[in-house]
Amino acid sequence: MTDATSGTTSHASPNAAASTETPAPRLRTRVPLRWGDMDAYGHINNVEVVRLLEEARVRAFGAPANTGYPVGEPLSPLFNELPEGAQALVVEHRVRYLSSLEYRDVPAEIDVWVTTLKGAGLTLAYEVRDGVDGTRCVLAETQLAFLDAPTGRLLRLTSLQRDRATAFLADSPFRR
Repeated sequence: MTDATSGTTSHASPNAAASTETPAPRLRTRVPLRWGDMDAYGHINNVEVVRLLEEARVRAFGAPANTGYPVGEPLSPLFNELPEGAQALVVEHRVRYLSSLEYRDVPAEIDVWVTTLKGAGLTLAYEVRDGVDGTRCVLAETQLAFLDAPTGRLLRLTSLQRDRATAFLADSPFRR
């Protein structure tokens, strides 16, 4: 099912065509490509790919509370329910480029899921596909830590956050 506001898709029904099915327990997002994302080689620049991952993360799990106005509800409000002053900080990115992601006037399809849960953070995985032909272009992971900015202390995941994240827990794309 697609949310027209956020451009995200939840798990496909068992009757959905194989080409549109999102492998459980992933969240599928559609992130528009911009003309300016393209580099001199005609494909989406590697720095812009990391921006696409960030957009997919926010569409899937929300932005940290009080960090702008949402354009739609996330598929699972994991981040937008953080307490005021909390930040979701990137600790590490890992990106593997499988194929060039060419600029198109069609959003890229990006699946997002959780690969690791820790006390004060988690690791998200991504699979970026060409929005036209479905070619797998990028596999990536982002390790995040939650921080209480006023105190500078790490924030532990709440039981609700842990439950929401666990629903999308699966293997890392780098452990295959």
